[in-house]
Amino acid sequence: MNNRFATDAVPALLQNRLKPRPFPGLPHACRPANLREAYDLQEALNVALTNAGFGNVVGHKVGCTSKVMQEYMNIPHPCSGSIFETTVYNSPALLPSTLFNNVGIECEIAVRLSEDCPASADPYTKNSIYDHVKSCMSAIEIVDNRYENFRSLDLETMVADDFFQAACVLGEEITDWQNIDLAEITGRAIINEVEVGAGEGADVLGHPFEALAWLANHKIARNKFLRAGEIVLLGSVVKTQWLSPGDKVVIDVDKLGTISAEFSI
Repeated sequence: MNNRFATDAVPALLQNRLKPRPFPGLPHACRPANLREAYDLQEALNVALTNAGFGNVVGHKVGCTSKVMQEYMNIPHPCSGSIFETTVYNSPALLPSTLFNNVGIECEIAVRLSEDCPASADPYTKNSIYDHVKSCMSAIEIVDNRYENFRSLDLETMVADDFFQAACVLGEEITDWQNIDLAEITGRAIINEVEVGAGEGADVLGHPFEALAWLANHKIARNKFLRAGEIVLLGSVVKTQWLSPGDKVVIDVDKLGTISAEFSI
């Protein structure tokens, strides 16, 4: 690992994950210079988070996979982050809003992998990744704006910090998903009984499995691979919704189920 990451960047990001606050950004001297370095730093931070009590990495999130999110973030390509075992919740979830600096939610489709996705002769595609999926489920990605101003923060630092990932709430695992057209289903985000956004599975790169294939190929390019049993959040079909203490969120995804989370005062 780059020494400037180990000495300065990892401790700074780690402390802000342990006690989220408006983080001003990394000093220029220890900032990742490109996305390759950003993912290097992410991996180093993930080790530190595991050692600090977050538990093992049990899955991944893929961000900026829909037009609405790419436009909102002004990022024209997917980005990935890691999910830790202590941050995965079942629905209904009740979480203190004080766990976060500025909590937000996203409406997602998630999968659990049935087998590893190692390197192969050809890159993974929407079709070839199909047999690696054990189950599908509705999901709430819980994100945290733990920055002074993410609009002025560099992309590389956001990626290094797991791209806003904070936690997730998962619905019931649907193992007979094969007859569900994941591109056609609609996801809805409801806050305090008011629908605030909706989108279709096709909004995720044309099909949610396109995001999964992207992640599998991304990991292989970094000499890693997705593993059996991991969960993957495939990207939001609605714009991120930032919450206030006391808000109750319901996510409804056609044929995958309705789940909820409440952020107590």
